[in-house]
Amino acid sequence: MTVSVIFKIAAVGVLVALLNQVLKHSGRDEEAYLVSLAGLILVLTWLIPYIASLFQSIQALFQI
Repeated sequence: MTVSVIFKIAAVGVLVALLNQVLKHSGRDEEAYLVSLAGLILVLTWLIPYIASLFQSIQALFQI
């Protein structure tokens, strides 16, 4: 995992938190929930290749 991926995740987290607070204070709780869910899905799509690589390494380590 490179440092740039960690910075991207942090940037998405800050942006989602900011948008979430703005939307909640304006009374749009449903949209705030959807923004949080979209941020989570975006970050998970970035992390899926790394998780798959981790499982392949573990599988090769234990020869399963």
